[in-house]
Amino acid sequence: MPTEVEYGTNVKKDKKKIQYIGRDFSSIRQNLIEFAKSYYPTAYNDFNESSPGMMFIEMASYVGDMLSYYIDNQYRETLLHSAEEKKNIFKIAQSFGYKPKLSSPATAICDISVEVPAVLQSNTYVPDLNYAPRVNADSLFSSKSGRSFRLMDDVNFKFSSSYDSRTEEISKFDGETPTHFKLTKQAILESGEKTTETFTFGTAKKFDKIMLAKKNVIEVTSCVDDDGNSWYQVPFLAQDTVFQDIENTADASPDSSNNLNAAPFLLKLVKTANRFTTYVRSDGKTELRFGAGISTNADEEIVPNPDNVGSSLSTGLSKLDSSFDPSNFLKTKTFGQAPGNISLTVTYTHGGSNDDNVVSGELSQTNSISFTLNETGLTASDVKDTKDSLVITNSDPATGGADGETPEQVRQNALAYFNSQNRAVTKEDYVTRVYSLPQKYGAVAKVFIVQDEQLELNTKMYIKNGKLVKQPGGNAIPNPMALNLYTLGYNANKELVPLNEVVKNNLKTYLSQYRILTDAINIKDAYIVNIAVRFSIITQRGFNKNEVLLKCIDAVNKHFDTDNWQVGQPIILGDIAYKISLVDGVASVIPPEDNNPQKQIVVIENKFKSSEGYSGNVYDIQAATRDGVIYTSLDPSIFELKYSNTDIEGRVVGNV
Repeated sequence: MPTEVEYGTNVKKDKKKIQYIGRDFSSIRQNLIEFAKSYYPTAYNDFNESSPGMMFIEMASYVGDMLSYYIDNQYRETLLHSAEEKKNIFKIAQSFGYKPKLSSPATAICDISVEVPAVLQSNTYVPDLNYAPRVNADSLFSSKSGRSFRLMDDVNFKFSSSYDSRTEEISKFDGETPTHFKLTKQAILESGEKTTETFTFGTAKKFDKIMLAKKNVIEVTSCVDDDGNSWYQVPFLAQDTVFQDIENTADASPDSSNNLNAAPFLLKLVKTANRFTTYVRSDGKTELRFGAGISTNADEEIVPNPDNVGSSLSTGLSKLDSSFDPSNFLKTKTFGQAPGNISLTVTYTHGGSNDDNVVSGELSQTNSISFTLNETGLTASDVKDTKDSLVITNSDPATGGADGETPEQVRQNALAYFNSQNRAVTKEDYVTRVYSLPQKYGAVAKVFIVQDEQLELNTKMYIKNGKLVKQPGGNAIPNPMALNLYTLGYNANKELVPLNEVVKNNLKTYLSQYRILTDAINIKDAYIVNIAVRFSIITQRGFNKNEVLLKCIDAVNKHFDTDNWQVGQPIILGDIAYKISLVDGVASVIPPEDNNPQKQIVVIENKFKSSEGYSGNVYDIQAATRDGVIYTSLDPSIFELKYSNTDIEGRVVGNV
């Protein structure tokens, strides 16, 4: 028996056997009874259910069971794969570096036009560009349904270049004499609203934070203090450098201003102590979190280089005011400056949802427009007419808008984000990065990536019957230097559509931060194959045939929910029949008799007419069917049941 020494005397240490395995009510109760019988046989031996002693034993078992439950639950909530509470999922995801998307704004490419007076120059009537205004960024527009959009950049009608072209056409005549020209430019609009808040700080506090009032924040566009100094958003506070875009002018960079048309802005790396990071809360609000620097001294005076202390270097320190202490890092600006005795004005955008994906021609309302125009020497009435003539329309649907992620989507995206390790090497890495595109740049609904192919060097191309073909035997081989990224987005009705060029460009720029230097990325549109479904059933006696049929149609509609389908995913006819058979009242699923030469259990038909709203892509369903499976084409494509109200046809052919 182990012993311990107490004041020079050997004393036996009484150790009792304790069971740590049983943690539920029954196990704890039984262990307590056995413990009492083993160590207190004479003190208490009445273990009847109604005895006072059993009451205390069961109360202790109850408390033990509850404590075990809460311990287990707290442990589960610390793991991303098992956490259930939304706030915990959000916290863990952000500790992995993944910021949940509260919402995504829609992006629309619009035509903006104004009418300006005509003027005669060199015997030719041309637009009088003195009346051409600049429509300022953040001007507000809206759709017919009331969805709000903001102008992202200035639209200057006086300026025209290869990257920002202007079209001109005569819009009004006085007899045969032109009196007005219509000037048109393309502009990018984004859904959501802009809000400005001011926060006042007293004495500086380490890692101070503020909370923005509006929910579903898309982007913090600016943060400026009383002195006009900008504060920059960074992914983490230890990052002390930020990218800053500077207008490409002769004053800013004389050498680069010659390439103004190709690069209107210069991207520079700036070191700053004025920085913050954002934290997304589970209630939809966003916090701004600042650093711990509270000293006005240079970092080198608080955390010096030991090799330079006492040296004869002009930049070295001969003595230290503080000791070498790791905590001194919190006194510096290493994690960013803590705001103190100042006010910060924060401007941010918020909003965005799937409903913002308005259809073509829907975005046409002007709300609050800001113009810049030198009116000196101009006719006031003509200036007013020019401003009043502003018209906007979107020829293409707005895309990229999406609702916030569900807790389960945050969980899965965070796990994938963490596994990608902030780089894109494998196909899975690229897919993860695409779905992690920041919300302010748009949202991608579907993505598929394959390696690019190229023809062998000895392959020759020639024209045959008006088509470009390769010589017989010419083989396509993998191109190790390029990847083809196929994407699709959603419109307002959650129907698949190609992404517009703005979202594609944003995506390409975003991926350039993570791709391998030698990887080239080609962003393309995946093909949409619209389908219709036909089936026949036999119902059981005693069930209403119409109700059973409606439930079957609903089961097919849920099976083809676009969220559940990916590019390249085949249709398994047996799965559809099985889900129909699970509906109460269905006795059996039988092959439809009409237009079913292969006698398939469920018939899938291609719907392709563009005039009826379909994609226009024709696909031979019968040729693509093997053993009850309909495969997608070699070109990346996805099946879509676009109009479920009309493209699901079910029949009841009997009952048993």
